[in-house]
This record gives sequence, C-alpha cells and structure tokens, in this order.
Amino acid sequence: MLAGLAVCRKMSQIRAVMVILSSVLLVMSGYLCYEFLSLRAAGNTEEMLFQGHWLWYAPLNIKLSVGVDGISVLMLMLSSIIVFAGTFASWKIDPLPRNFFLWFALLSMGVFGFFITIDIFTMFMFYEVALIPMYLLIGVWGTGRKEYSAMKLTLMLMGGSAFLMLGLLGIYWHSGPSADGAAHTWNILEIAHNNAIGTGWQYFLFPMTFVGFGVLGAMFPFHTWSPDGHACAPTAVSMLHAGVLMKLGGYGCFRIAIYLLPQAANDLSWIFIVLTGISVVYGAFSACVQTDLKYINAYSSVSHCGMVLFAILMLNTTAMTGAILQMLSHGLMTALFFALIGMIYGRTHTRDIRKMGGLMQIMPFLGVCYMIAGFASLGLPGLSGFVAEMTIFFGSFQHADMFHRVFVIAATCSIVITAVYILRVVGKLLLGKVYDEHHRTLTDATWWERLSTITLIVFIAAIGCFPNWINETIQHSFAPIIANLQSVI
Repeated sequence: MLAGLAVCRKMSQIRAVMVILSSVLLVMSGYLCYEFLSLRAAGNTEEMLFQGHWLWYAPLNIKLSVGVDGISVLMLMLSSIIVFAGTFASWKIDPLPRNFFLWFALLSMGVFGFFITIDIFTMFMFYEVALIPMYLLIGVWGTGRKEYSAMKLTLMLMGGSAFLMLGLLGIYWHSGPSADGAAHTWNILEIAHNNAIGTGWQYFLFPMTFVGFGVLGAMFPFHTWSPDGHACAPTAVSMLHAGVLMKLGGYGCFRIAIYLLPQAANDLSWIFIVLTGISVVYGAFSACVQTDLKYINAYSSVSHCGMVLFAILMLNTTAMTGAILQMLSHGLMTALFFALIGMIYGRTHTRDIRKMGGLMQIMPFLGVCYMIAGFASLGLPGLSGFVAEMTIFFGSFQHADMFHRVFVIAATCSIVITAVYILRVVGKLLLGKVYDEHHRTLTDATWWERLSTITLIVFIAAIGCFPNWINETIQHSFAPIIANLQSVI
C-alpha cells in the first residue's frame, strides 16, 4: 500500500490504489477467517495457527514471530473493515491527499502488525508504529485546536508507552529460557509456558503493563487525551483511532497483562475494576452534557472502551467473550458515528447540536444511518451492542461477592445513561423543525458515503443477529488464559 501510494500523483490514482488495496485487505482478512475456522473444524486445537518465526536480532533473541488465534483473526477483520470504510469516508480529503493516505496506511500497518505478532518486542514496535502517525494526521489534517490535541494525545500515549516498555523489559528478564536454548525469550507462548515470573515481580509488572495499555484504552484517569484527539481528528482518522487503535489497549491487557501475569491479575484486578468502572459511568455522564457531536461520541467511547477493560478484569470466559464482542461492536459503531458526523459537518459546517435540527427531512439517508448507530450504542436487540453488553453483564455477575456485583450494577446503569444522551441527540439533531433555513439546500449522502456507511451497518447487524460464529471463532482462545489464572488461585 505504501509503495503504491508513493508513485501516485493524481487524486484519481490515489483513490484507485486505496480502493484496490483496502478491498484486497478486506478479502484477505475474510479468507484468513475462513481458513482459521476450517482448521478449527478439522480438529486443530493449537493455541496459535499460521505461526512463523524469523530471527531479527540474535543478542537479545528478538524475532518476528507471527501467529493468530480467534481473537487476532476477529481484530484483523475489524481493522480491514474500518480501513475499507475509512478510505471512502476520506474520498475528498484535502490538502495533500497522497501524504494523508501514506500516513493513514502506516497507521494501518502498525495495527495489523500488532495483532499478528506473538513476540512482545515486535508487538511493542508495531504499537509505536501505530501511535506515531497520529500526531501528523491530527496536527496537519485535523480541525479546531488540532496542534494542542495532537500534542496532548502524543505526550499521554508516549507516557503510557514508557510504563509499558518498563513492564515488557521486566517480563523479558524474568521470562525463562526460550525453545531454542536462549536464556530469555520475548515469545508470549514460551513465557506463559515457562511460568517463571515470581509473584513479587508480577505485582510490580502487572500495573505497568495494564496501565501502559490502559492509557490507550482510555482508562480513567488517563482518558483525557481521547475526547480532544477524537474531536480534532479528520473523519477517517477518528474512525480508525476509535474503531481500532483503542482496541490495541484492550487486546494488550488481555494478551500480556492477564495472560503472562496471572497471579497479579487475580490479586490486583480489584484496583483496576474500580478505575474501569469509573470510566464506564463517568464517560456516559460526560457525554450527556456535551453539545459537540464529536465530543459526545468521544466520551461515549471512553464509556464503551471502559466496558471492555472492565469485562477483561472479571477473569472468566463469559465476561471475556463479552469483551471481545464489545471490541468488535464498539469498533464498528463508533466508526459509523464518526463517519456520519464528518459527513454532517462537511455539509452544515457545525458540530453543535444546538445549531441543528430537522436534518431527517433534508438528508434522510444520513439520518437513518445515525439512528441505527445510536440504537446499536444504547443496546437495541438485533444489533451488536445488545449482544456484547448482555454477555459482559451476565459474565460479570457470575462473581458472587458483593464488591463485584456492586460494580456490575453500577456499570449496568450506564445503559440508561447512554439511552439518555443518544435519544437526546437524535431528537435534537434529526427530528423536529429545521433550525437553520440554509440547511434546506443541503444534499444527502453521495455514493461513496453510502458505501462506507452501509458496509459498517451490515457488519453491526450481522454481529447482532448472528453472534454464534464469533463465539465459534474465539472459543479456543480463552482456554490457556483461564488455565493460567486458575493455576494460581
């Protein structure tokens, strides 16, 4: 993708390259999912499939080790869907469209690399590759206080990366021997198999890794970069950032902090349940008082991503299944929200809901799509949000102690709060009389905007109506993690 864009000069060539390559990426992700399910159906229960290992730096035993399980496959599918939809949402990007798509492609490359690697050093490298382009994408092509937001986002995420790097180095030095005889290993599967990290070191390393990834997952109180970053980012960047990049936080917490440090996860999870529970409720309440469409969706993302981390910390299969469903659901619906907000802003030149009204009369296609996104967000049955949240709450309520159940009930209340701000926005933005008579001359969605939004809606409905295939994809992925957690109880 990067090479193809580098030789393009005309906008038509740039669009053609992005459409072709994002389409190929989507097809390849679908084929990977098909092959993965075929191997599982044939009886292959190996923890990671399609593994490959290439030595990069012998003195530290750093390898490019790749492999996927059901969770990785679904995250790759999510990423390819949003890259495809984001390409069409950026059809008219200006200025410097080639530069924009080059950085957009680099960001996408970091995301895909992160999800397929099973070596924690190269995982961290791809993590940084995914973060660095955000500064330029927001600072150059963003709106509003874009320089401030880009710098704030970069500094806070780099601060989280510093904690994360310390945690990963600690895991490496206490990892135990590798399969090829080296003294230490970066390989996630080998570290889990060795189980050589002492309890004392786990208590030290678990907060570092969980906070390091949790910053990207917008965990309270490290979430403040998220609303400003989302509000000022261009449409496709907001889609990819909220839809995929924030999922790196939840995926990293699950794959590294919980899996490799099980004793500390069991003993210290209550601290982070408190923080993530605050994220869920605080994010929903904050969305209620916003008047800017992007800020509403940004705080909603804080709440929904907090739900992902909250479910992971419940440390049981049902809640973790809900966390993966929530990652998929939130990724699709928040990408749809940001796409629609960008399309509405491109026509009305405002994101202030106090200055808009009656848009359903003027642009009915965009209005219906916005209502679908809203209903998915508040958990309407038949859409992805309902399946994800109900699975999380059922799994979380399996804990019989008062502490867990109090926080589950508090998190459940966020559904009501979400309904309040979603219905408020839908009523003010789409229904009622037209606030600004100049808006009557506006046009509805173009063909490329329709393609972008319909793609996302189809997958939101597919998850809501047919969730069993997702469960079949990930059912083997939790077994080694749960076994690690139960071995230290």
